[in-house]
Amino acid sequence: MIYYKTDEEIELIRKSSLLVGKTLAEVARHIKPGVTTLELDKIAETFIRDHKAVPGFKGYGGFPGTLCVSVNDVVVHGIPGKQVLKDGDLVSVDCGAILNGFYGDSAYSFAVGQVNEEVKLLMERTKQSLYLGIDSAKAGKRIGDIGFGIQTYVESFGYSVVRDLVGHGLGRNLHEKPEVPNYGKRGVGTMLQPGLVICIEPMINLGRKQIKQDKDGWTIRTSDGMPSAHFEHAIAINEGKTDILSSFEEIEKVLESIK
Repeated sequence: MIYYKTDEEIELIRKSSLLVGKTLAEVARHIKPGVTTLELDKIAETFIRDHKAVPGFKGYGGFPGTLCVSVNDVVVHGIPGKQVLKDGDLVSVDCGAILNGFYGDSAYSFAVGQVNEEVKLLMERTKQSLYLGIDSAKAGKRIGDIGFGIQTYVESFGYSVVRDLVGHGLGRNLHEKPEVPNYGKRGVGTMLQPGLVICIEPMINLGRKQIKQDKDGWTIRTSDGMPSAHFEHAIAINEGKTDILSSFEEIEKVLESIK
């Protein structure tokens, strides 16, 4: 069952998603060598609660953190803890918040200190693939068009698309129908119609597409130990240009200021 949203509901999801962007920007101020992933998590939880919202991930399915903090070969769902970030790490931070009964959800991959050129390009191209997926997400197109846009771009660089994890619908629940794979064929899958709110979130590996799960039941890693990058926007389908509900603007202001 797909729940199509009213204009009013879309605006509430936008507010939640913009708060997530601001939270990630606050986290970005503290991403540096020597900080632990748990310290970042506490910063995010405090920020969300100070803005009269509730962390969307904490307790979801038993997940213990406000953030998923995924370092290097961790694709997604990294549990915040004692791990200390080091110069040269790639860290993907996924965050959710509940405000006015609706979820916001977004993710961004950060360089810790100076990363090597290979990792830098992986991050840049994964982010670009997100926007290519968004460009394909127009009323009258299909879910497969989104994945096709992402897949063809990243595979042209020899990267691989994680197949076992996908984007999703967003609203009163964090994960709603339809699923939004980051690979696919043009003209296949659910028709995109106005009122549909989805999260597009390419998870792109430098090496092979295969993944494995840690014994903690959450942490997903690349099976070959190669780095993975992850970016995510929440979007609404409408009759005109695709409406991006989340924002990287605040994050990138912070990153520019600390260069």
